Amino acid sequence: MTGKRAIHGNPDRGYLTSIAEIRRRLAGYRPHLASGDRARAAVAMVLRQREEAVHLLFIERSQREDDPWSGHVAFPGGRVEPGDVNSRTAAERETREELGLDLGKAEYLGRLDDVTGATLPILVSGFVYNVETRDRLHPNHEVKAAFWVQLNVLADPGRHRERSFRIDDAERRFSTIDLPGSRQRVLWGISYRLVSQLLALPSHPFRSSRPTPVAGCAKPGAEG
Repeated sequence: MTGKRAIHGNPDRGYLTSIAEIRRRLAGYRPHLASGDRARAAVAMVLRQREEAVHLLFIERSQREDDPWSGHVAFPGGRVEPGDVNSRTAAERETREELGLDLGKAEYLGRLDDVTGATLPILVSGFVYNVETRDRLHPNHEVKAAFWVQLNVLADPGRHRERSFRIDDAERRFSTIDLPGSRQRVLWGISYRLVSQLLALPSHPFRSSRPTPVAGCAKPGAEG
């Protein structure tokens, strides 16, 4: 069950074509950092400027029975391990392992608000980077594909919809973004909420996609 959702307000999207303006906004942003006993994970939101457009890097996760986000569109990242200095180093380690991309050579732009899982006990931190390299990515076995999407495309109201997903035998409604391309990929859950923050700097015009029970559904999965 799907339907277009109204986006309230008229956010200024001019900055979405400029790394310099994103850099300026993140420099003045003070993210909300959550605490608690949830498991922690961290992701890297990697940007690159190509002429008059800024692109954001996504991955499509491989199908794996032991992965609650199996097959989902996501950002490179994963759980914070005991050997990680902090969440940011965990995001950088996971990106290097999953894509062969060394963010130690990238420009670190800033951090977004921490996001807690709506249906899973996890807390996710998002870190934003700018890369200038054109080096080829090398996905490992955890990643089916890596691809870039323009921020202006992600901000297009015509791509924003409400969808129903079956999770733990209940139908729940989420905000989503239809991604470009023939594979009909859909962005939702935690990744959607992080993208919404980035698109809305320094305000947050898109509401959280915390789910509510509804009738009808799309496909099973974990919120992510």
